[in-house]
Amino acid sequence: MSGNPRRCVCPGSYDPITNGHLDVIARASALYDEVVVAILHNTAKQGTFSPQERIDLIEAATADLPNVRVLAFGDQLIVDVCRELDAAVLVKGIRGLTDYEYELPMALMNREMTGLETLLLPGDPAYTHYSSSLIRLIAQRGADVRAMVPKPVLQPLLDKLSGEFRAR
Repeated sequence: MSGNPRRCVCPGSYDPITNGHLDVIARASALYDEVVVAILHNTAKQGTFSPQERIDLIEAATADLPNVRVLAFGDQLIVDVCRELDAAVLVKGIRGLTDYEYELPMALMNREMTGLETLLLPGDPAYTHYSSSLIRLIAQRGADVRAMVPKPVLQPLLDKLSGEFRAR
């Protein structure tokens, strides 16, 4: 894969975007001319937020990063997404050794299949314990998650989770 070396892709489910995700995206935006935040979703599963809602939330959270754009992709390999976007590099945040051990084989496979390189950015220690699923879980049970998600995400997240709770 030749790709545009000045364009990178930051893939993830982003359901919802957290301050840890935002940190990696902002750092990638300082390294690359263009960052494409690629929302990857399984079309057979229903997330907390729809792909379009995730796009809207990430666009609001990254509004001060002019070189970031957000797109959603369903049921595609990330190498195919990068080929479609003419991107030569994936940027992924890692929170620790477990993430590294999970990401390394995928990075090596992606490079073997297409030449796609992966840059693993260590997460800011202030955010390494954040995950979208854990934040959803504790928010649903009334914990204060204001410091864990970007400001534009907080109220939609609380509204969505309270609606799910009422539906049960």
